Amino acid sequence: MQNIEVGDRYEIYIDNMAHEGQGVGRLNGIAVFVDGALIGEKVVARIDEAHKNYLNAHVVKIIVASLERINPQCPYSDRCGGCMLQHLNYEGQLMFKKQIVRDNLSRIGKINVEISDTIGMKNPKNYRNKAQYPVGVNNGEVVTGFYTAKTHDIVPIDTCMLQNETSIKITKIIRDWMKDFKITAYGDKTGKGLLRHIVTKVGFKTGEVMAVLVINGDDIPHKDELINSLKENISGLKSIVLNINKRRLKVVMGKENITIFGDDFITDYIGDIKFEISPLSFFQVNPVQTKVLYNKALDYADLKGNETVIDVYCGIGTISLFFAKSAKHVYGIEIVEEAIKDAKRNAEINNIKNTEFIAGKAEVVMPKLYKRGIRPDVIVVDPPRRGCDNAVLEACTKMKPEKIIYVSCNPSTLARDLRYLEDNGFKTEKVQPVDMFPFTSHIECVVLLKRKHS
Repeated sequence: MQNIEVGDRYEIYIDNMAHEGQGVGRLNGIAVFVDGALIGEKVVARIDEAHKNYLNAHVVKIIVASLERINPQCPYSDRCGGCMLQHLNYEGQLMFKKQIVRDNLSRIGKINVEISDTIGMKNPKNYRNKAQYPVGVNNGEVVTGFYTAKTHDIVPIDTCMLQNETSIKITKIIRDWMKDFKITAYGDKTGKGLLRHIVTKVGFKTGEVMAVLVINGDDIPHKDELINSLKENISGLKSIVLNINKRRLKVVMGKENITIFGDDFITDYIGDIKFEISPLSFFQVNPVQTKVLYNKALDYADLKGNETVIDVYCGIGTISLFFAKSAKHVYGIEIVEEAIKDAKRNAEINNIKNTEFIAGKAEVVMPKLYKRGIRPDVIVVDPPRRGCDNAVLEACTKMKPEKIIYVSCNPSTLARDLRYLEDNGFKTEKVQPVDMFPFTSHIECVVLLKRKHS
């Protein structure tokens, strides 16, 4: 390690892939994580960072290329931190993501189960219905784009193969408005400047569009000019919102919204279920694959119409309402009160009457349901990346449902939680990865667990 310096270049054979998409090789027995390298390749890599037990590097030259290597389709791929798998063909991406799930379940969870092939997209482009663009200044010019990997430096972009084309168009209009009327961009280091982020939401089925301006203030000047420009140029525009965020934190959005044009929400569908989506609503960003994911979860539940279901971390009720059409009754639990209000509203607009949405911590609410005599046949959990709290898992096991359906966006916390459930009366039966985020290293899974009967 003493002889390896930052800036040095070495030939490295890549014999593995890390979960974030880097190729992995070795120098003097030390692991080297190489950005831009693929398994089976021999590359020249430049050392970027030297740590005690590993090195970070990037590809300078490819000596022997993988058969799965392709030329990146995006002109910003070498700078933008949004896509880390642009150089890997799509079939290779699907296999890589299946391997991520297998590695985590085996290594962390010590779980031996067959992993199904990753379900991919027919057209893995322009699939995102939501975008968040940071706003900044580069060489005196207002810029919008995405951050470079591991930094808050903005890469100015005018196109993106993952975003909806309407989103890109909105950012250009707002950027031109800023230049015309000398609207200032927020600076992370100074805490000054008005416009922080542009957030766009597009209903894929309805065509309805929302533009959100995240501002470091209470209002914007030249509001009418912006509204008129967006109305004239954006088809389907239904809502323009100011989101107030004056905090000097890395959080994108604040809690207060002011609608300056149109409605407070847009609508879209998952399958035949309609949802109202507000600026702060969590709604899956890939509606095509969300339907695939939820259909698989519903398939695993195998509901006959007389079951009681509890949906933990229910959000605005997306899974709850999906299951309600096939179950006797569904209880949705969510700690965010605003999300529960949205869930109740979404049940109402779909005329779904066999749901009950409860605001509160799952580890508090579930024992109360148990005391009420509620005995769920199926429990669904769809936690954030940190996975389920232990108290939630404990409550799930005590209720002894016949099945637990676990929807996960993080294979490592999934593996940890499956280990807990396996140790407390359940058996992992099926694991289905679904590619919700093509060209990135992220992967969603839906897992079926069944209760063990002694």
